[in-house]
Amino acid sequence: MLKGMDDSANAGGLTRLFDTIDGLDQLPFDQQLLDELQRQSLWSDYILRDGLNLSMPSFRTHQHETLIPAAIKPWPAVSITGGRCELQCDHCKGRILESMTAVHKPQQLQQLVDELVGQGGEGLLLTGGSDHQNVIPYEPFLPVLEHIHTQYPDFTIAVHTGLADRQQAQALADAGVKVVMMDVIGAQDTITQVYHLKRQVADFERSLAWLCETGVQVVPHIVIGLHYGQLLGEWQALEIIGRYPVSGLVLVVVMPHLASPRRRFRTPDVNLAGRFMMDARRALPDTRIQLGCARPPGIQRLMLEVYAVLAGLNGIAYASDEVLQLLEHLAIPVRLSARCCSSVEQSPVREIQTVNVKMISANGSNRCLSAFDRYPLQVKRRVGVS
Repeated sequence: MLKGMDDSANAGGLTRLFDTIDGLDQLPFDQQLLDELQRQSLWSDYILRDGLNLSMPSFRTHQHETLIPAAIKPWPAVSITGGRCELQCDHCKGRILESMTAVHKPQQLQQLVDELVGQGGEGLLLTGGSDHQNVIPYEPFLPVLEHIHTQYPDFTIAVHTGLADRQQAQALADAGVKVVMMDVIGAQDTITQVYHLKRQVADFERSLAWLCETGVQVVPHIVIGLHYGQLLGEWQALEIIGRYPVSGLVLVVVMPHLASPRRRFRTPDVNLAGRFMMDARRALPDTRIQLGCARPPGIQRLMLEVYAVLAGLNGIAYASDEVLQLLEHLAIPVRLSARCCSSVEQSPVREIQTVNVKMISANGSNRCLSAFDRYPLQVKRRVGVS
């Protein structure tokens, strides 16, 4: 039940609530989906889960009077290949790597970690460009990863693996990696046409299974709209993930401004993406599900965050001020973390600040122009257009 609404509230209650929040009014939400979300009241489970996780790792800037303290401790995104990626998938072309810290040699990673620990840093996201088989070449970095784990046992390195085989999956676990991530694709056409891979859907499931065998925290990602902006294999990917003991799931949404100019991507249907979030929550009721940092800008980004809250997702990376106001209306407490959303539950309670949303100013948040979001979120008040 909505805060301030009694049991007799009829359909349209959420729309009336949005009309009271500057920036959410007049946005083109799917009324049928809103009514369904209102009947289920999935967000009420947030109270039982001790609030909504707001992740703010330092690989993007998100300035706010109250939220700034959560991002003091550094948590960068690091690429072992710099901006180079041989695979050149149509949805990214390696551009998402360009804003990351580059460490081409293992000793550079060691030096970076030493500096981060000296600054009070607690971890980093480690990734890189793939080869033509969607494999990221971590082998030269394994000895230094093991040394870092021995030297700084509380320091978390969350590794995006690509398509790891059983040997590489175990090698990463043996090196002390605490969190691993991979994109799970459920449509063969997407693998062939977007990724240009001679691999099968079964190869992605097999890689997920091998990662889960190691006993490390496995947090797969689903990229909504990966097939040129269409939702094609997302539900199949969800079924695959549901067969394995994953530690969490991160949902991200394809960003057309990063895509190849030769194969244009349309912005995914935001209302359909919202329905997928609801389906993911139903399919994995006991799994921590986060809305990650990769999302289209503008009103689409704002609508995705609203749907994430209403669908009962556990967290959002870099939430907007408008959604913070929505959280206040729904009486949902928030937990602030400087960690990547894939590892937010690894953070001890003392490192996550629980905040009453009323403490948070409704002033605009500033976001840097990075590969994750090249355009600041700007919603024109009272008209709801970007």
